Amino acid sequence: MPSTAPAVLVVEDEESIRRGLCDVLAFRGYAPEGVERGDEGLSRGLSREHALVLLDVMLPGRNGFDVCRELRAALPELPILMLTARGSEQDVLEGFRAGADDYVTKPFSVAELVARVEALLRRSGGSAQAAPEPFEWGGWRIDPATREARRGDERVELTALEASLAALFARERGRILSRRRLLKEVWAVADPDRIETRTVDMHVAKLRKKLAASGDALIQTVRGEGYRAGA
Repeated sequence: MPSTAPAVLVVEDEESIRRGLCDVLAFRGYAPEGVERGDEGLSRGLSREHALVLLDVMLPGRNGFDVCRELRAALPELPILMLTARGSEQDVLEGFRAGADDYVTKPFSVAELVARVEALLRRSGGSAQAAPEPFEWGGWRIDPATREARRGDERVELTALEASLAALFARERGRILSRRRLLKEVWAVADPDRIETRTVDMHVAKLRKKLAASGDALIQTVRGEGYRAGA
């Protein structure tokens, strides 16, 4: 009888980490599949349906950024969580540009990793809910269902996270939103105090860039508090 547990692909070249991740995921009710090479991870990711991919950056065969790009191009809805010891801002941004939904920097706690996995799966599993309505924000018309923003002849594609961020900012115009609240409402993290907030800043930076000149006015940084949603 086939398993109904969500399949999670773990692409990690360090055997002890790969085995440990698979053990933790199995204990939490997932069906993990571990591979050590980037090219093998790409092949397995494309040949079998997975609920989520945990993807290291430094891999033999193909690096994680390249694997992420190809998986994202072929499977736009696939949740991808990158694992990296390279925690510099440039590396994190490169991961997001490649299509990663989130990242965890090594060394990480098991609790944090599981929280990120569960949050990503909650978001990706939300298709049974009613599709959110399009909304206007700062001259843009944003459709969360198609993840598209339009302003005149301009057309910008958003990720699911970026569309959710934009929707929350639009609802809370003029208010300051803490990073903890963003983690709770957009990332669906139940206990945001245990999770680092840098991932929020990276996604906000990406959304600002996509919205071009209006982005800075729509999302203002409030030092020490979070972000203020503009009109």
